Amino acid sequence: MKFLLDQLLLLPLLIFFTLESFLKLFIPKKRKSVAGEIVLITGAGHGLGRLTAYEFAKLKCKLVLWDINKHGIEETAAECRRLGARAHAFVVDCSNREDIYSTAKKVKAEIGDVSILVNNAGVVYTSDLFATQDPQIEKTFEVNTLAHFWTAKAFLPAMMNNNHGHIVTVASAAGHTVVPFLLAYCSSKFAAVGFHRGLTEELAALKRTGVKTTCLCPNFINTGFIKNPSTSLGPTLEPEEVVVKLINGILTEQKMIFVPSSIRFLTLLERIFPERFLAILKRKMDIKFDAVIGYKTKGE
Repeated sequence: MKFLLDQLLLLPLLIFFTLESFLKLFIPKKRKSVAGEIVLITGAGHGLGRLTAYEFAKLKCKLVLWDINKHGIEETAAECRRLGARAHAFVVDCSNREDIYSTAKKVKAEIGDVSILVNNAGVVYTSDLFATQDPQIEKTFEVNTLAHFWTAKAFLPAMMNNNHGHIVTVASAAGHTVVPFLLAYCSSKFAAVGFHRGLTEELAALKRTGVKTTCLCPNFINTGFIKNPSTSLGPTLEPEEVVVKLINGILTEQKMIFVPSSIRFLTLLERIFPERFLAILKRKMDIKFDAVIGYKTKGE
């Protein structure tokens, strides 16, 4: 009973903060300057990571670019230099903890302390549980989730000592709602969203409020990783429009970025609506893509 009474006393604060959040929707947020910051981006050899690197290059940052693809990462670095930025390319396997730690040590010694870390590297296998090989499941978690821990452990201490920095987690709408035949991917992205939320709370508890966190959760992006995606939620996103949202979110220090923004509403619906209604809603979304199905019914 005392607990309930204590919660009722918080009601005025709830009303005030709700109104404050609503009003902020109509007030443009001030964008911070990141000129001169050392920005490390994983998976920068193609797609979203490459375009993110280009945007940070335009903002006069010093780029540290990681990717497993040597040709791709060197192309990205060359374009960043053409845009006027200093760019350093490293071939790194983000599924390998020791490779991450050893390269991080080299970055700190040769370039300096990273102040903006963008954990973007990711892998996806479009298949059901039985068609997804054990090494593929392990690789999914190593790159999509565990790498975030290793990079944060390597670069976060300097940010915390300076009480200045930014950790960016590139997750997915699949980190909030599940999709059949993306079991390993959805699970890893749920974990990535959990990493972001947990780290955010931990930094607050340690009073390191100058270290910011942002999590990006987009719908299907036209990067070629998932073949022939479609949904009634709208057309497949182009990487360029997602990067615009990401950069704006970082510069205005948004904690969670949904692209499109309607994904935020759908995640709320999942928490309050009955399961049978949600099943109908998901059928209406009509999410489709090419997938390998390993399970066979009798007679097939």
